Amino acid sequence: MTKTTTAATAPLLGTRALNRATLERQLLLRRSPLTAGAAVAHLLGLQAQNVKPPYYALAARLEGFAPEQLSGLMADREVVRIVTMRSTIHTHTADDCLILRPLVQPARDRELTNFRKGLAGVDLDRLAALARELVEAGPHTMKQLREALLVEWPDADPQALGVAARCRLPLVQVTPRGLWGQSGQVALTTAERWLGRSAEPAPAPDATVVRYLAAFGPASVKDMQTWAGLTRLRDAFERLRPRLVTFRDDSGVELFDLPDAPRPAPDTPAPPRFLPEFDNLLLSHADRTRVVPKEYRGRGWQGNQAYRTLLVDGFLAGLWALDGECLVIEPFGTLTKTQRNEVAAEGERMLGVMHPGAVYDIRFGTVVRQ
Repeated sequence: MTKTTTAATAPLLGTRALNRATLERQLLLRRSPLTAGAAVAHLLGLQAQNVKPPYYALAARLEGFAPEQLSGLMADREVVRIVTMRSTIHTHTADDCLILRPLVQPARDRELTNFRKGLAGVDLDRLAALARELVEAGPHTMKQLREALLVEWPDADPQALGVAARCRLPLVQVTPRGLWGQSGQVALTTAERWLGRSAEPAPAPDATVVRYLAAFGPASVKDMQTWAGLTRLRDAFERLRPRLVTFRDDSGVELFDLPDAPRPAPDTPAPPRFLPEFDNLLLSHADRTRVVPKEYRGRGWQGNQAYRTLLVDGFLAGLWALDGECLVIEPFGTLTKTQRNEVAAEGERMLGVMHPGAVYDIRFGTVVRQ
């Protein structure tokens, strides 16, 4: 039987079925009793361009979560902030930092081709060795690192030198950056130095495919490629095909999944959830309609700015923001009275977890775009 025939005859998973399955994997149908560290591992990391989003991401997903739990793991170097998937900063467990960064290294190497003009005459192997020596002698800000590398290559583009160091080396952001309630500029050292152990050799992607499906499935090859920022993952899925089950979505795209993974009924209730900007739920599939209705496509973004998003009935339904002492909720469409009450109750819960003791008004209105 050909692959085309297999995909065409596979069971259909409609949009709501995909939505509920993905929410279940993402710990968003019901709050999970997992620890913060176990949740970060299950989710394969949390996108973290800014400091606060990983904390809000776990508050939406975990029962009994307190920000100090994740912050403590970071202080103890059990989780770290590092550039991995899609060339963006993620919060990963120490183990995943040493596995996933080598996995996505080909994408970081390709990224450097965009800066080749500014790196003319630069020996990238020597740059990596020199940058490693510098940051392992003591954490460097990116400005300090660029200035040190310019001494060796004064004609190079400073930004390109910094990008080259970030792409060639697994640079983690050292604390206090990333700790809850503390501030600190971005200072970098290698993952090996910070964690006290060597990175794994670049692994075959098969094990990560299985973990991706457990956290984001059912999913297509293109979905995982979107999540990882990698190409050519088809071979890994084909190697795993005998161990997987397949479905098709409303467009006929073949979806892979783990045989025993949960796939709740499409009418399973999905409570409201307040998600941070850049939440991986919204970024980890080529086809985002399982979470983002077509009519709301692009509403969570403006240029490179992402907004904090609200889920109602499992789908993107609005934005939210903290404006002074007010939680502002902007629904995209009309909410029923019951939905408004449930959203307000979830907002109160989120505020109690993330800002205990603070008093906030809750208002339905328009979120100010920054």
